[in-house]
Amino acid sequence: MEYHFSDGEGSEQAMSGLAVIGGSGFASMPELEILESVPASTAYGEPSAPLIRGRIEDSELWFLARHGGGHTIPPHRVNYRANIRALADAGVDSIVALGAVGGIAADCGPLAVCIPDQLIDYTHGRDASFFDGGDGGVVHVDFTSPFSPSLRRLLVETAGAVGVAIRDGGVYGVTQGPRLETAAEVRRMERDGCDLVGMTAMPEAVLARELGISYATLAFVVNWAAGKTAGEIGMAEINANIAHCADSIRRVLVGLAARLAPA
Repeated sequence: MEYHFSDGEGSEQAMSGLAVIGGSGFASMPELEILESVPASTAYGEPSAPLIRGRIEDSELWFLARHGGGHTIPPHRVNYRANIRALADAGVDSIVALGAVGGIAADCGPLAVCIPDQLIDYTHGRDASFFDGGDGGVVHVDFTSPFSPSLRRLLVETAGAVGVAIRDGGVYGVTQGPRLETAAEVRRMERDGCDLVGMTAMPEAVLARELGISYATLAFVVNWAAGKTAGEIGMAEINANIAHCADSIRRVLVGLAARLAPA
């Protein structure tokens, strides 16, 4: 079976190379049979970690640990351009990005799994384009739908097939980090329409768009955002909820790999 993923309002493309970008709590994938580890270098520097080529359910895919193998790179220091360029050079045309996020909307509490369809970018100072002028020129990509509708749809269908309840859609507010947000910032984000808050979907999503790679986020809520519950947000709570979400996320990824395996 061949799946076609749309990057926006128009073009669709057949998928020949899938990558998973692992975030907090997902520096590796135990289910992945590792075929090779590929150090990479790009014109933008080295990616966060070697690219891992592996196999799940007879389907080959690439895996990249966004924060490095030992989770040593904070979100504002990730070399997003090198990561996306290295995956593109490896032949990747579709990316499922994992993200531990905070919940803002009432139905986005801890342990919820969400597949957002929109984002608002609150980051600053990150290298957010491959087209910075000069020899690279200036390119304005359409970003009306920041997450690939077709890839999102496949993730939603897969989650249903493996019995993982998900929130289909939502607005992901992307903050700078590494600190968590203030209660006032979260109130502003809620007024802006954000349902989730995280730190990594930008510039990943737009860089993928610039290179014609379909991109979708599989987000899992590990804490209420600041001011949405009494008390401070602690890392013990976040880490415990990451562990609780891990099974659901892995079931979706294994189910996705099974759907994409050769007939």
